Amino acid sequence: MTQNMESKPQIKRETKNKIRVEFERTALKDRLKAKYGSSFFFKRVIWYIFRLLLLIGIAFVVLQPFYTMIVNSLMAPQDFVDPTVVKVPRHLSMGIYKAIILDVQYFKFFFTTMGLSLVCALLQTFTACLVGYGLAKFKFRGNKIVFFAVVLTLVIPHGTLQAAMYYRFSYFDILGILKFFSGGTRTGIAGLDSILSKIKILPWPNGINLMNTITPLLLLSVCGLAFKNGLYIFMLRQFFRGVPDELEESAYLDGADSFRTFWQIILPLSVPMMITVFLFSFCWQWTDDFYTRLFFISAKTPSLMTYLSAGLPASFVSLITSYTEISHSSPDYVQAMKYGCGMMICLPLIILYLFCQKYLVQGIERSGIVG
Repeated sequence: MTQNMESKPQIKRETKNKIRVEFERTALKDRLKAKYGSSFFFKRVIWYIFRLLLLIGIAFVVLQPFYTMIVNSLMAPQDFVDPTVVKVPRHLSMGIYKAIILDVQYFKFFFTTMGLSLVCALLQTFTACLVGYGLAKFKFRGNKIVFFAVVLTLVIPHGTLQAAMYYRFSYFDILGILKFFSGGTRTGIAGLDSILSKIKILPWPNGINLMNTITPLLLLSVCGLAFKNGLYIFMLRQFFRGVPDELEESAYLDGADSFRTFWQIILPLSVPMMITVFLFSFCWQWTDDFYTRLFFISAKTPSLMTYLSAGLPASFVSLITSYTEISHSSPDYVQAMKYGCGMMICLPLIILYLFCQKYLVQGIERSGIVG
């Protein structure tokens, strides 16, 4: 039987060589007709052209906005009043970027936003790992209900929670503890209220006002309630479900508890997935303007996105015209300024993706979202 199995590939190889030799002995005209005149060849050509045109169209749709942003932000002011200049600049100028870096204090907000995004992303990643691991590996009553609540956070718009979050962090008090120790608790009983009113250990009878600070963002990140945290928990839960239970059982037999098993065995295995979640969290925190507008009212926002795009100071238009002689009233030039701000916001994320693209693809493949 072994001899028969070994002889089959040899027969096929000899047959192919024989056909190839006979094909090469035929006339060139017949060979070209057989190779390029068949219906199979025309089907392949049509399918190739279709895929090429489809890819070109998709690439144009994706890359055209970036090309417009880059080109318009590098145009000189005189190109905006020249009707012959359409898509390709005649004069290159770095005036917009110079004004963003020098006059708008770009690096000041860059490092502030970088620090805030890093801290929030690290906290969200670790919290999502804990919750995702618990939902994936521990069977308890109400597991599916908790997971349903996590998924529900992806469906509920953040705008519906805006008023509740604003009130909660304006008068922050956990279980009424601050109100109790500040003499602000009321029970409706005159004698008891008079006694409670004398208890003034803490000076916050109405709670602590956490607005205009980064504390609400940190608390939301630690508690797993920040922006897109439900997605991170879902991704990590799907990943942890694919980890073999034998690894944990072996660790339990060696005397390790649940947290030690999670810390020393599960986390090292989930590094690519954690990097993916970290990248998502960092990028969404970097470009967030919902929470920064909500929690920073009177103080200057630490968000680069909010400051450069939505909170672009009116003086910026007059500042940038100090480098040129063109009136700043041109709507195209004002739009080019916004393009420059957008490029300065996206540039750090583009650099980050260039170095972490491999881990991002691996994490998405292992999360079970695709495929």
